[in-house]
Amino acid sequence: MTQTPTRGGGPNGLGVAEVPAQRRRAWVERSEQLRAAATTEPGRLRIIGAVLALLVVAFGAVTAWQITDRTTAAGNVLHHSAPLSADAAEIYRRLADADATVAGGFLVGGQEPQAVSDRYDKDIAIAAKLITEAAANSQGSSQVRAQIASLNQQLPQYTKLVATALANNRQGLPLGGAYLRYANEQMRKDGGLLDASNKLYQAETDRLGKDYGDAKALPYAAWALGVVALGGLVWAQRRHYRRTNRVFNQGMLAASGACAVVLLWLVVGHTVARTQLDDSYAHGAKSMQVLNSARIAVLQARGDENLTLVARGSGGSYEDTFNSGMTGLAGKDPKGVGGELEQALALADNAKGRTPVDTAIKSVQTWRARHTVARASDNNGDYTTAVAQVIGGKDSKGHTVTETTGQCFDKVDASLEQAVAQEQHEFNQAADSGRGALTLLPAGAALLAVLAAAGAALGIGRRLSEYR
Repeated sequence: MTQTPTRGGGPNGLGVAEVPAQRRRAWVERSEQLRAAATTEPGRLRIIGAVLALLVVAFGAVTAWQITDRTTAAGNVLHHSAPLSADAAEIYRRLADADATVAGGFLVGGQEPQAVSDRYDKDIAIAAKLITEAAANSQGSSQVRAQIASLNQQLPQYTKLVATALANNRQGLPLGGAYLRYANEQMRKDGGLLDASNKLYQAETDRLGKDYGDAKALPYAAWALGVVALGGLVWAQRRHYRRTNRVFNQGMLAASGACAVVLLWLVVGHTVARTQLDDSYAHGAKSMQVLNSARIAVLQARGDENLTLVARGSGGSYEDTFNSGMTGLAGKDPKGVGGELEQALALADNAKGRTPVDTAIKSVQTWRARHTVARASDNNGDYTTAVAQVIGGKDSKGHTVTETTGQCFDKVDASLEQAVAQEQHEFNQAADSGRGALTLLPAGAALLAVLAAAGAALGIGRRLSEYR
């Protein structure tokens, strides 16, 4: 007997086209069941519990994420960008010191003193080492790489010019002075060694500023979620009280307490960290930037002073640069206080920081007075006395000069070095305290958020048990 095929060709007479329809009906029925459950108190409690748990866990997760980012940025300030900025400033300082040192050695005539050679060689060696380290830590920055490449290219050229100048000077050839002046031009010209090292310093300082900004950024998302989560828990407890006339639900109370602790910890911890980081910048990083700039200005002034004499009558441009540099360093009044040293004094927040800056200011005042005397000797044709008044030795009458500008320069440089060391110490302390205020918060927030979610679930579960 022939059997007529069923509609749709499916087994048991069920058409394939009817399967999606059945699934849709099942989904609709399930949705209706959920909506119906939501109209009952147990259903509403389950929804409230799920939402509260989600809010609390999200609060903990976002807090851990945002504070971890800020802790990492604070660590970068302390261990990466600040040291790199300091190293870039040291490259600049070492190059400027090498230039000033070799010019001072030239004034002696003939064979330069061994101390001069040693200091010059040390400056160049340290600068080369720091340039190599900067290249290894450039982190792909095109601006940093460009300046490092420029420094690597120009430094051997500069040292070759200096070596030629010294060789000629040892033989008493006037050509040595010309080579030295040309080497100085290569050092100071736009795009030269000092310009490249300054751009490297600015790039590293900009990176430091970015890390500071990341470390101090306010965790708005975590704050908002914390307020919403805590508000939801308070609302749920109030709802529980109004429906049962019971004041406390232990699970919900524990969840609220844990959530409040995380929120309070977040606000207080971040505020403390931000305050400490602000302090590390104002009384550490910013002070060091001003002091490093002052040290470089001192070295350049010393180089200009020496080169004015090396030029023997044609050093007017060096004298002009010396005067403008001194104005930027200490103000227009030779007997007053101004410029970068005044800024450094204002930024120093304790006696340990102010004392070396005060010493540097007094030494600069003495330096300017002695420089005026030396220039008067040179302008009057007494070159021998002028040289002795700058680097020491005997004047044209055979008398030993005991008060030189070189003594003042050494004292200024040593005082500023002491001030930098003090500000570096304060920076390290404040930055480390700022980072420390955030260290435990990510793990603590995650743990307390899990406990709060568990407490909320237990509190809701206890209420649900009353309906069974």
